[in-house]
Amino acid sequence: MDTKLKTIDDLSKEELRSLVDDLAKRWLAHDGVWFQAIEAKRGMDEAIEMDIKAWERFTVLEATRIKTMLNLPERSGLQGLAQALQFRLYAVLNEQTLEWHGENKLVFSMVNCRVQAARERKKMDAFPCRPVGIVEYSGFARTIDDRIQTRCLSCPPERVDDQAYCVWEFTLEP
Repeated sequence: MDTKLKTIDDLSKEELRSLVDDLAKRWLAHDGVWFQAIEAKRGMDEAIEMDIKAWERFTVLEATRIKTMLNLPERSGLQGLAQALQFRLYAVLNEQTLEWHGENKLVFSMVNCRVQAARERKKMDAFPCRPVGIVEYSGFARTIDDRIQTRCLSCPPERVDDQAYCVWEFTLEP
């Protein structure tokens, strides 16, 4: 019997990529299980209230760590935000797009959302994530650059874009 255990240092690039995908799925599954536990016990309104409190803290933590990892300057503008969005935990799981509208406006679309797709498969109502998303995306963007303003263009329960689950506009005033 081989007693040498495999460690993360032994993984190939392909195995590391697979691990990143799996870790992101585990994190998202934990987030969903946590949310559904509160939803089952206390109802959707209280679950969303607790989710907002969690995201107020987590989004800043995530953005700060990404900013440090990428060595982004304190005020890296929309270019820094566009880069940072590529490294969010769910970026490897969801299909997302970025569209520039001049130098001072960036539109982020979540084309395919793993959370919403899972709820659809389970015949559950769409997750009304707009209030959570406002806290999450605004906090993330402000942590990257405190001059960035965030506006929700479409997000359940007010989903007006049938090409994406949610759409967020980020602007930077010159």
